[in-house]
Amino acid sequence: MAAHRVRAEADRREERALLAKAHEAAAPRGFFGHLAGSQGLAVVAEIKRRSPSKGDIDPGLDPAAVAREYAAGGAACLSVLTDEQFFGGSEEDLTAARGACSLPVLRKDFTVSEADVCEARIMSADAVLLIAGVLSDEELRRLRALACELGMDALVEVHDEEELERALASGAEMVGVNRRDLETFEVDTMRATRLARSIPAEVIAVAESGVAGAEDARALAGVGYQAVLVGESLLRARDRREAVSVLVGHEVAPRAAVGLSGRPGAGQ
Repeated sequence: MAAHRVRAEADRREERALLAKAHEAAAPRGFFGHLAGSQGLAVVAEIKRRSPSKGDIDPGLDPAAVAREYAAGGAACLSVLTDEQFFGGSEEDLTAARGACSLPVLRKDFTVSEADVCEARIMSADAVLLIAGVLSDEELRRLRALACELGMDALVEVHDEEELERALASGAEMVGVNRRDLETFEVDTMRATRLARSIPAEVIAVAESGVAGAEDARALAGVGYQAVLVGESLLRARDRREAVSVLVGHEVAPRAAVGLSGRPGAGQ
């Protein structure tokens, strides 16, 4: 995040020109709509070459080929890393993946400025990631509002109750619960279960990180997650199409949000 903020502060591009170019991009495909319309658990299948926690995963992958494999397996959406310094991604990875199939694509990156949001739309992303833990309340509201203005959806990522409360206050319609601790990189398997009951029923709930197979997917659907965002286990699979297919369609349990205060309906 520090590296991206430094880059954002040094960016001298004219915001009005970026915004105009973003408005000229082809219409988004509707990331939220694809998840909301899924029958059973939906999969957001991720394309990334490496990560800080796992090192190299598949440095030489063909994003278009991977996207087609994911689509054939029944993925509802794609997530593509565009951060180059830490994840080995690029804008070209996203455009290649999106061009190879009809699925909506999340630009997975460290979004810290209006220019980042505009860039996402210019490269044809259908949604952006906003990480609550590293954005102020004002930044969350402002960047989410700009994404909506440009026709994109915003997945607001949280790690605990306080971040979830802030995400909901910003108007988030999609919340991603990242089960990986950003300090230790360890996966907390109970985090998603704990937070699920505080996510209002009208908000799309996405569980992120540590989904290794059908058993994990079934368990997350069982506590009310409509989607899982999965990367490493799919990328390492011998048959990526099959690896996606076993995650898709598990019955999603009703999620009666009890709210962050513990009172029924308080999260509504």
